[in-house]
Amino acid sequence: MGLKTLLVCLTTPENSDALLKLAVPLARKHNAHLIGLHTVEALLVYPGIAIHIPEPAFASFHESQKKASDAIEKVFRKHTALEDFPSEFRLVRAEAVYASERMVESARVADLVIMAQEDRTADRYDQRNAQQHVIRESGRPVIVVPPDYDGPEIGANILLGWNDTKEAARASHDMLTVAQPGATVTVLRVSKSQQDMLKDSVGVDLTEMLARHDLRAELEQRNPMGDSIADALNKAAFEKGADLIVTGAFSHSKAYEFVLGATSPALLHDAKLPVLFSQ
Repeated sequence: MGLKTLLVCLTTPENSDALLKLAVPLARKHNAHLIGLHTVEALLVYPGIAIHIPEPAFASFHESQKKASDAIEKVFRKHTALEDFPSEFRLVRAEAVYASERMVESARVADLVIMAQEDRTADRYDQRNAQQHVIRESGRPVIVVPPDYDGPEIGANILLGWNDTKEAARASHDMLTVAQPGATVTVLRVSKSQQDMLKDSVGVDLTEMLARHDLRAELEQRNPMGDSIADALNKAAFEKGADLIVTGAFSHSKAYEFVLGATSPALLHDAKLPVLFSQ
């Protein structure tokens, strides 16, 4: 069973082009229904605050929203106009403090979600941290795309960051929906304590499972050598010529991430390749 519904969360005209360069080839390959979702910001007036908002201010706010929405839709139409797969552009009012609430609702009925890396210089306030919210709350795999992404089509050469967690297991199976037939998959353990790979029974079993899906899987271990796990994954992906990093997401608590840091937030902000996150 392949991908049949792809959701692309389009937040700005600037990142929409990069997102669709990844999404359109996937939709074409699977003949999937491609949904371009843009949330319109809500102008919230809190009842406990006495304030008068002049009519021209409302008009100016809605005009700026329309201008941004029209620009994003134009990019979406440019990428999909000549394609045979079904596509639709959805304009949804946030009607909440955070736009991600509407994104999560739509994501739950999609096979795969595609989002841009957070950009605090361009994203609206209500779009901030949307990636984390969708990954944590939607129950769907999410590919996060760097702002300068310009191909190639993903799925031919994949780096799978592996540890013995349910999130990593979920990621390894979600990966199967985007992996191309015969794709190369490097199953990478990053750990300071190295072990004999022949004694890594789970890692060996995982590569054998992937091989049964006609993937060319190999198991590898690396010592981070002072780098973070995210840096080690980025470095390995570059050396392998990977087109996609796949990893389990947010297996630690928020308190742990705040105090010690963690791999998922670092990859969300700094990855140079598209990253598929599963939780």
